[in-house]
Amino acid sequence: MAKQKVRFFTSESVTEGHPDKMCDQISDAILDAIIEKDPDARVACETTACTGMVHIMGEISTSCYVDIPTIVRDTVREIGYTRAKYGFDADTCAVLTSINEQSPDIALGVDNSSEFKKDSSDIEDKIGAGDQGMMFGYACNETPELMPLPIMLAHKLTKKLSEVRKSGKLDYLLPDGKSQVTVEYRDDVPARVDAVVISTQHTKDVSTEKLREEVKKHVILEVIPCELIDENTKFFINPTGRFEVGGPHGDSGLTGRKIIVDTYGGYCPHGGGAFSGKDPTKVDRSAAYMSRYICKNIVAAGLADKVCMEVSYAIGVAKPVSVCIDTFGTGKISDNCLEQLVCETFDLRPKAIIDKLGLLNPIYKKTAAYGHFGKDGLPWEKVDMVDDLLNNAQKFLK
Repeated sequence: MAKQKVRFFTSESVTEGHPDKMCDQISDAILDAIIEKDPDARVACETTACTGMVHIMGEISTSCYVDIPTIVRDTVREIGYTRAKYGFDADTCAVLTSINEQSPDIALGVDNSSEFKKDSSDIEDKIGAGDQGMMFGYACNETPELMPLPIMLAHKLTKKLSEVRKSGKLDYLLPDGKSQVTVEYRDDVPARVDAVVISTQHTKDVSTEKLREEVKKHVILEVIPCELIDENTKFFINPTGRFEVGGPHGDSGLTGRKIIVDTYGGYCPHGGGAFSGKDPTKVDRSAAYMSRYICKNIVAAGLADKVCMEVSYAIGVAKPVSVCIDTFGTGKISDNCLEQLVCETFDLRPKAIIDKLGLLNPIYKKTAAYGHFGKDGLPWEKVDMVDDLLNNAQKFLK
């Protein structure tokens, strides 16, 4: 009998009160407010935060007006930073803005792609990619969400931390926090959780012992299935002992600094581009969403157990430069045939992606915490292309 292959994989997540995540949510709240009034706006909105201050910067071209300071304060308040004594207050923090319009050089290629300039009659050719770059999508059959198990557990832990804080069940918790989950795989199948790390901000009046006991009981054991925990599972809860100073007071925050948390927890490559604050003409965002959509439908169709897709673009050009599929040996057809199938079934030009996924709607703030993938209600999480894929795949399956 062949020896069982054993490996360990770790992913992390952060709460909505983590300073970087706070900045992501602010950037996407501003994007939502603009795109709701002006779907044709061009938005690249960055946020940074530190003690007592939020700074909004970037390039925004729009015909509408939105009240950025109010959006910032409402978002910070919703997260839970409402008392200066805990390091940050939505009502008293300074809000600075440094906004310019999008570069006209970029707009030349976005508004009219190179194909459209050559008298293309196809309206889908009109919008060119907002930048060069490569984007990745991924899906696997490890979880009902067709996501890797480590990142899904990590997200559920941080979300649970925020739930027990906001409900008052653990009223000594404060908004900042992190989770980390290590899963043991045997022959590439999740077998058990080997380690869980939770670091959560708290008030000064709670003892470390009480916090550790109650976080394990009300967060970890309510999230992680009991069959994945055994006598050898390790728990590290606030391993330094104390975490009183947190949020933007404890560490500065910046939009786009949690890109692995946002995607697949390190389970597949990342092109390097962040999502939050960017309108969908930026293929960093829209093509990554489309790639996830394609991969999820491939796995849902049973054409592979796991699949990673790369797509790349040139700035100002509508059609992608390359498409690459890797099923890690689990595909029911070859990876080359699957690439052909994807290109026949899906239109990867930016305007087609925007139309297919309905990306000119104010849906972005909900993506900015606890991951952009594996959530119900997001258009790129639908599995409505399974039949099309299977029909088009028949010629490869014969």
